[in-house]
Amino acid sequence: MEKNFQYKTANVCYTIEGKGEVVLLLHGFGEDNGIWQNQVRFLMEKYTVITPDLPGSGKSSFLEQSEVSISDYASCILALLENENIEKCYLLGHSMGGYITLAFADDYPEKLLGFGLINSTAFADSAEKKKSRLQGIEMIKEHGAYSFLKTAIPTLFSKNFKNEHPEIVTDLVEKSKQFSNEALMQYYTAMMNRPETTAVLQNAEVRVLFVIGTEDNAAPLNDLLQQIHLPNMAQIHILDGIGHMSMLEAGERLNSYLLEYLGNN
Repeated sequence: MEKNFQYKTANVCYTIEGKGEVVLLLHGFGEDNGIWQNQVRFLMEKYTVITPDLPGSGKSSFLEQSEVSISDYASCILALLENENIEKCYLLGHSMGGYITLAFADDYPEKLLGFGLINSTAFADSAEKKKSRLQGIEMIKEHGAYSFLKTAIPTLFSKNFKNEHPEIVTDLVEKSKQFSNEALMQYYTAMMNRPETTAVLQNAEVRVLFVIGTEDNAAPLNDLLQQIHLPNMAQIHILDGIGHMSMLEAGERLNSYLLEYLGNN
């Protein structure tokens, strides 16, 4: 079922399927909630699964304000839960969605049954990464959102997957035509300015899920190996040969990991 609510200046759309405890899946940069369709179909038999389009993605309108932080997106997720009268949920985020998940866990820990990082990291951007994001913003300004994503999206997949399933990569690139320059620049600025959140992992009172790809350049294995010991309770899965897009590259394995994680809580 598709639903929507108003968050500040944005009309935020989301889907809600199934019944049971609530699992909220947050998409990443250059994606919309459709990225989770495999997981929704799998989990909805046992859980209520909510997949929002973040403001500026998919069917959700752009958030019109001068500065937007990752915590602003976290408060948008809180508003969604309030719109559905949901007291607690599992929150699982991919990439940028993981940054939002960590901000939510920091700001509203009482709302969580558990949370997880799917190809995401608690580290802040390094100086080199910030420089890269600034270059990306300039490229978006000069050439447009689609041109930027057409170049960026293929780099998120492992080499083997790109060779074996070029149609899946192409499909994701074509879907990225929906994005405006303003939305991508807003996301990049928020990601670039986000703080380190390793303390959120250390202070977590719920079980934390980590899903890591050995070929992930955006959330590198070496970075995550420095974080997985921080929570008091953690479930860790390392996908050999998989890049940043585990829900597309290893969808069935990811589904089994999610079900195992949810069942352990």
